Amino acid sequence: MFPFRALHSDTWEYSIAPEPSIFFLCFCPNVRIVVIQHARNNRMNQISERLAELQEDSAVLIALFDQDDRLRYANATFRSTFALEPNECPFWAELMRRNTKAGRGTIIRAADFETWLVSAQSRRGKLPFRAFETDVVDGRWLWMTETVQKDGWMLCIASDITHLKASERDIRQDRDFALRASQTDELTSISNRRFMMAALESMVQGQISAEAATGCVCIIDLDFFKRINDMYGHQAGDDVLVDFARRVHPFVRRRDSFGRIGGEEFMLILPDTTLSQGELIIDRILTTVRGARPIRTAPTFSYTCSAGLAELHAGETARELYARADEALYHAKQSGRDRLKIVA
Repeated sequence: MFPFRALHSDTWEYSIAPEPSIFFLCFCPNVRIVVIQHARNNRMNQISERLAELQEDSAVLIALFDQDDRLRYANATFRSTFALEPNECPFWAELMRRNTKAGRGTIIRAADFETWLVSAQSRRGKLPFRAFETDVVDGRWLWMTETVQKDGWMLCIASDITHLKASERDIRQDRDFALRASQTDELTSISNRRFMMAALESMVQGQISAEAATGCVCIIDLDFFKRINDMYGHQAGDDVLVDFARRVHPFVRRRDSFGRIGGEEFMLILPDTTLSQGELIIDRILTTVRGARPIRTAPTFSYTCSAGLAELHAGETARELYARADEALYHAKQSGRDRLKIVA
C-alpha cells in the first residue's frame, strides 16, 4: 500500500514518514496521476473481489447466459438447484431437456417437452426485463428475473419465495398462465400476432435511442396452403403449420422473435441484423422447408414457402416497415413462389 491517504479526489497526504524517493515522485505531476490511478484500481479490485465472493456464497440463484443462450457463469446455489457441475456451461435448452429427463430443476407441466421448449424460447430473452414465478422439484417456489443487454447477454436472478401463502402464489400463477396464453399461438406454441406486433414496435422504438440501429423483418407465407387443406384435410393442414414452426425454430436466435400472425402467415423479426445477414437466414429456412415431408399418410407430399424481407430505415414506423416486408412477400408470390424477395 502507498504511505498516504486521500483528502479530496485529487489531493493526497502522507500517513507515515515516506521514503525520500517516494516524496520526490509524489510531487511530479505525471507520477502523481499514476499513483492516484493505482490506488483507485486497488479499491475497485477489492470491491470486485468482495462482490464475487458474495454472489458465489449467496442463497439467491445467479446465472449469466451469453447471446447464444449458453451458460457462462452460475453461482453455487444455481448449480445445486439445476444439477450443474462446477465447470459445466451448457446451452439453456440442453440444461432444461436434461433436467426434465432426470427429474431435476424446474417443474414443467406439459405433456410434450419439445412443445413446451418452443413456447418458452419464444418468450425467453425477448424483453430488456422480465419477471415470473416458477417452482422446482425440491419444493421451492422461485421469483425469477431476466435482465437482457442489447448484445443479448442475460442475467438471471431467482429468489426463494416459498414462504409466501400458497393461495397468493396460485393467483399469481394463474395470472402468468393467462398472460402467456394471450401471447402464444395455440396450435404451434410459438408467439402469436399480438406478441409479434409488440416485438416489432419494440425494435422500431429501439432505433430512437441507438446511434446506428439495424434490424430486419421477414413475412413468410406457406405456398398453396388452401390446396393442402382441400386435398388432405384440415388436420393435415395443421400438421404442416406445426411442422413449419418446428423447422424454423432452430434458426431463431434468442434476440429474434418468431410467430404466427394469421392463417398460414408467419413473421420473423431479426434485431441487430443487416439485410445480407437476414437474407442468409431466410435462404436457409427455405432450403430446410423444401425437404420437409410432414404428412405421414402422404410420404411424397412436400410444401414450400415464400418470403418478403425488409430492413429497418431510420425514422421508420412499425407500420411502414411491416408494409414494405408485406410488399416484398407479394413480389415473391407474383414471381413464382418458393423464393425470397427483398425491398430496399
